Amino acid sequence: MSVVFFLICFPVLMGLIVYMVKDDKTRNRCLYIGSGIIMAAVAVLVIQWAAGGGGRIVCYYDTEIVDHVILVVEIALMFFIIFKCAMYRKYWISLLSIFPTLLIAWFETNGPEMDRIGHIYVDHLSVLMCIIIGLIGGMIVIYSGGYMTHYHQHHKGIRERKNYFFMLLFIFLGAMFGFVLSSSLLWIDLFWEITSVCSFLLIGYTGLDEAINNSFRALWMNLLGGTALAIGIVYYGLKSGNVSLESLVSAGRVHTVYAVIPIALIAFAAMTKAAQLPFSTWLLGAMVAPTPSSALLHSATMVKAGIYVLIRLAPAMRGTMTGNMVAYIGGITFFTTSVMAMGHSDGKKVLACSTISNLGLMVACAGIGMPETIWAGVLLMLFHAISKSLLFQSVGATENAIGSRDIENMHGLMNRLPKLAVLMFIGIAGMFLAPFGMLISKWSALKASIDSHNILMVLFIAFGSATTSFYWSKWMGKLISKSHATGKREQDITRTDENVSLITHAILMIGVCALLPLISKTYVDPLLKELFGYYQDVLPLSIMIMMVIIICFIFAIPFLAYLYSKRVRTNVKLSYMSGINTGNNTGFVDSFGKEKALWLSNYYFTDKFDPDRLLFYCQVFAMALLIIMLCLIGGGAIR
Repeated sequence: MSVVFFLICFPVLMGLIVYMVKDDKTRNRCLYIGSGIIMAAVAVLVIQWAAGGGGRIVCYYDTEIVDHVILVVEIALMFFIIFKCAMYRKYWISLLSIFPTLLIAWFETNGPEMDRIGHIYVDHLSVLMCIIIGLIGGMIVIYSGGYMTHYHQHHKGIRERKNYFFMLLFIFLGAMFGFVLSSSLLWIDLFWEITSVCSFLLIGYTGLDEAINNSFRALWMNLLGGTALAIGIVYYGLKSGNVSLESLVSAGRVHTVYAVIPIALIAFAAMTKAAQLPFSTWLLGAMVAPTPSSALLHSATMVKAGIYVLIRLAPAMRGTMTGNMVAYIGGITFFTTSVMAMGHSDGKKVLACSTISNLGLMVACAGIGMPETIWAGVLLMLFHAISKSLLFQSVGATENAIGSRDIENMHGLMNRLPKLAVLMFIGIAGMFLAPFGMLISKWSALKASIDSHNILMVLFIAFGSATTSFYWSKWMGKLISKSHATGKREQDITRTDENVSLITHAILMIGVCALLPLISKTYVDPLLKELFGYYQDVLPLSIMIMMVIIICFIFAIPFLAYLYSKRVRTNVKLSYMSGINTGNNTGFVDSFGKEKALWLSNYYFTDKFDPDRLLFYCQVFAMALLIIMLCLIGGGAIR
């Protein structure tokens, strides 16, 4: 399993290489080569794991030197954060780095002797995460080469630091590999800190005041989670003499008293990383960063780290107060951020709200902790990673092409930028239409909530799914609308690196949809058996195939109707307007003789609610709920 250490270390080395290369063409070649090697290494890991039986593989090593290096790196990160906080006079934020780092340092140097544990842990869940990180993350890195060139052409006032940006992307990938492949909680703590610092630097890339403020908000929220993580690690280590994540889950499954508080603290930390209420604003603020960093944070890596930890903890949280806390916070986040998405016309804001919303559903699935909900959560994680990465990249490419990412300005994009519109259409379909796995996974989560008589979760999932369909339908309608003149533009996707990433994502989206029954049978079911010791068919293979066939017929009907309409010549019917139709349904002459253009605009409920005000009230409510439930958990554990 030496490939594991390669996956952790090579991206860091590649990041240093691209930082030192000054020539754009050479650096872009390095992006291709580095991403290709990472993907190949992930393939080797999968092959080795499958050849070993495809089960759990725990690797034991003499890691004393590595542990010392990890401690030194953590201390170095602490001093870096202190420096940055002092530079921008955010002194209090540095305390959220100083306290947990010194606590971990004390524990490692003066704490009791720990049991020997496996530091590397490979199973179905970690392999899935590696595939998502390597493939989706690698494609985002490739896409960033072309995108950043266009980005700086359109943003002349922003200092060009592309080599610095690419270096952070690679380091981020290496830290994520380390995060999902580590069994030691002390190792996980280090990679947690690295991802927090990288996201802080990526969000603040432009150096503008808004970017700096948003980056520090992301930093303190993630460091707050890191503080809870460190306290949980030290508490569990002192009580049990063990710092293995698997040991903690095993202790939690049998309701060991000293495992209750660490599980609650680590679950809290995971919710901050997954941008759940009341900590969602850090991810919304990440939109100021260039699109590749947004795609990386929202789809393949950063936020999925929190989901990964919660799925690991799911068997221990099932039926507990901690599980209820996680489930209810996730359900509230799913519903309220779906409502917020309806009030935005900025494409990236809609994607950000949608990301937080879908993460909320995954968090709720982990909190409920039933095999059916974990089945749904794993497939949600897979489909969301591909679809959301595709959407962020296509919105970024569209912004570079038309100078706007407002959904209203994407009117008739199917005529103006047909390639980009088709790719964006596939991404949107993947988020809410059947037979894509997002919809089927939501159905599974809803069924499990009904079976467990969890009425609140049923309401959250039902109404959250309804609002989700509303805002995606509005966006999809804009792409294909022809209500006003939309002359075709010749400038579509032109750069090879953008083409490669976007088209690969679209193929993956369709491929994973087609292979959903196979993925469920050969991958997700064994994963459930690893986590719970048993599994049950959520959707039998025969029913899945029947659903796909039926939906294909449903899609075939409008397609055949379109082909038929192309063969039948009909005169254009002029619609009634508030005046004389100009002859092509694109405008009219009013009663004063003035010609006016007709525009089809979506409804954003601006007269009904303010998304920012709704977010504030939801944050207050979620914070109160979190504090109450954490106090109940702590009080119950102490008694």
